[in-house]
Formats: sequence, C-alpha cells, structure tokens
Amino acid sequence: MHRVSVFDCSLIYLPQIGDRNGHITSVNNGFEIPFDVKRVFYLYDIPGGESRGAHAHKNLEQIIIAGSGGFDVTIDDGKNRKTFSLNRSYIGL
Repeated sequence: MHRVSVFDCSLIYLPQIGDRNGHITSVNNGFEIPFDVKRVFYLYDIPGGESRGAHAHKNLEQIIIAGSGGFDVTIDDGKNRKTFSLNRSYIGL
C-alpha cells in the first residue's frame, strides 16, 4: 500500500465562467474532481484566529475549497508538513 505524503496533495484550479454579472464554477465527479464526491460539508461563522479540524483522515480523498474568505490548511504526514492558503473559490486543495 502506498504511504500517502504531503506531496500527494495539490491545488486544483476549477473552471470559471463569468462576466460583469458574476462567475459560476461547475464541479463534476471524475472530471474537475478526480474522484466521486459522496458527501459535502461546509464550515462557516468561524471567528478569526480559531482552529478547526486538528484530526487525521488516513483513507480519504477530499477537496477543500474556500467558498468565501480564506483560511490556511496544514497537511502533516508524520514526516513532512505543508501549509496551503486557500482564498479563491475556484481553487481547491
């Protein structure tokens, strides 16, 4: 079994369609997202400086997108640590 590392994680740039009236991004299983989406959850109203998560997902594929505002995501595989700043609604991790 392949040991997952921080280097297996990357940014995904999602397609944007837009004009002066706004933008829309479509996300499809197996296309923009390289796996099937089985569940969607979102966080909101988190005060600045607070932390969420702080737990491990060992056998999971997921994409994280900042729908509004921005936040940092720190990935730690036990050997390496990498932090991504997510602050665009068309970029997922």
